[in-house]
Amino acid sequence: MSDATGRGQGHQTSARVIEQPAREEAIVRAGETPITHERPEDWGWHGEAGKAGRIAGYVMIVFLLVMMVGNHRGRVEDLWLIGFALTILVSLIWDARRRKNAWRSR
Repeated sequence: MSDATGRGQGHQTSARVIEQPAREEAIVRAGETPITHERPEDWGWHGEAGKAGRIAGYVMIVFLLVMMVGNHRGRVEDLWLIGFALTILVSLIWDARRRKNAWRSR
């Protein structure tokens, strides 16, 4: 790291050292603004999928279990399909429990 005398990264006479709350000390070039906190909503994330995501989870479980019916002879595929279906089911149960105990359920 360079210190205030300019040793280390070279001299940057047009830069200034600023302190940002809850961040490390930063060097900002002249004419630039320091990084501000960006909310996830600002760049497109608006929360969870909600009811449509839960319905899609149940549809995927049914789809995975229906794929067990077929002309394959080995049962290794069935174990994978059951495993993926159980993983989705456990995550849906966890989500329902989380929403039930949350202050605001969606």
